[in-house]
Amino acid sequence: MTESSLRIPTGIHRILVPLILLTLCPPAVFIFWYINTSLGGSFEAFWHLAVQQGLFATIATIIQPIFFGSATAWKILAFFAAFQLILMKYIPGKPFLGPVTPKGNVPVYKANGVPCFLITLSSFILGGFVFHWFSPTIIYDNLGALFGALNFFSLLFCLFLYAKGIFAPSSSDSGVSGYPLFDYYWGTELYPRIFGWDVKMFTNCRIGMMSWSLILLSYAAKQSELYGLSDSMIVAVALQLIYVGKFFLWETGYLRSLDIMHDRAGFYICWGCLVWVPCVYTSPTMYLVNHPVHLGTFWASAIFLAGAASVIINYLADRQRQQVRAKNGDCLVWKRPPHLIQAPYQTQTGENKQTLLLASGWWGISRHFHYVPEIAGAFFWSLPALFDNFLPYFYVCFLTILLIDRAFRHDKRCADKYGESWDQYCKKVPYKIVPFVF
Repeated sequence: MTESSLRIPTGIHRILVPLILLTLCPPAVFIFWYINTSLGGSFEAFWHLAVQQGLFATIATIIQPIFFGSATAWKILAFFAAFQLILMKYIPGKPFLGPVTPKGNVPVYKANGVPCFLITLSSFILGGFVFHWFSPTIIYDNLGALFGALNFFSLLFCLFLYAKGIFAPSSSDSGVSGYPLFDYYWGTELYPRIFGWDVKMFTNCRIGMMSWSLILLSYAAKQSELYGLSDSMIVAVALQLIYVGKFFLWETGYLRSLDIMHDRAGFYICWGCLVWVPCVYTSPTMYLVNHPVHLGTFWASAIFLAGAASVIINYLADRQRQQVRAKNGDCLVWKRPPHLIQAPYQTQTGENKQTLLLASGWWGISRHFHYVPEIAGAFFWSLPALFDNFLPYFYVCFLTILLIDRAFRHDKRCADKYGESWDQYCKKVPYKIVPFVF
């Protein structure tokens, strides 16, 4: 939920929604970890515990020992963050220009996501599995303390970003709304940079997404240590590694997405990528650690192929639009000339510009068809957990709600930005996400 969501009263989306999310999300991370690691992945078991001890007493008992993390957790995070900052700065990559901001600024990035991902992944595999410099289960063994340290750091970091956007902004794309709670939640800067490092690229891509792959490997190592490695774990981890690898292959496209172009660097984005992603996005596989399901060759292969196909289709859809815009429409889409709608718009500085709206190929099926394979991919890497508990499917439900909200937000922004051109596009592509349904 953001300022560009459906039209709702100011007091709700600038006070009530931030207050609810700031209050509920941090404890939810610790509850998810505890249910997965101590209650067999059962929400029902947590409910019975809360009834017996009281909800707030139960939450306090879970959070208190790990709220500030541990010395080991802080060392792991410090090393990982420093390693990613070094890779961002020194691994070669072509300069990449982000989209022009509302105030006319153009962010500049270095496109080195793929080599950074491969170096990070191989470093963990070599250090943990080959040379035994550390145990590959180190992340799972310190998971609660890591979430505590991440949460504590992120809450303070968002406060720092809030103040930085007011007193030392990196560009003119900054400011406050007059609602301090909303500004902390939403952010005060669009593209903050610290000593030359882009904050969003660091938090979203190099901590949130990069850590995802290492967490998965640690989960797999822990299950192998406890029960032996199951085919369900192999399928779930393999599909997510493909997805994360796809993300870094498409990182320059992500840097032109709604998360980067519109969402400011505050609790919503930064805390979400630093804390919510490592916990909730990996929760289906966290559940599998202590639930080694054996699928058999047929079902393991079927689930893997369906999930891999979903991730590939999601990538092809994003890549298709990216290529059309990069080549200014001078290309083929599904072996035919693309159907394009010229969409003029005006920046906040009064500069007239124009973009292309692709209305064929994957983007002729529905306006946000790429969300369908993204949700399907998440379902298929959750499916190896089967259906004994709901928890492995929480992420799929959360992702579905997130992407539906994002589709409405995106359509609203495009309608405001492109006007009649967007109306023309909606007539050509009438369905928002699911063809013939919605």
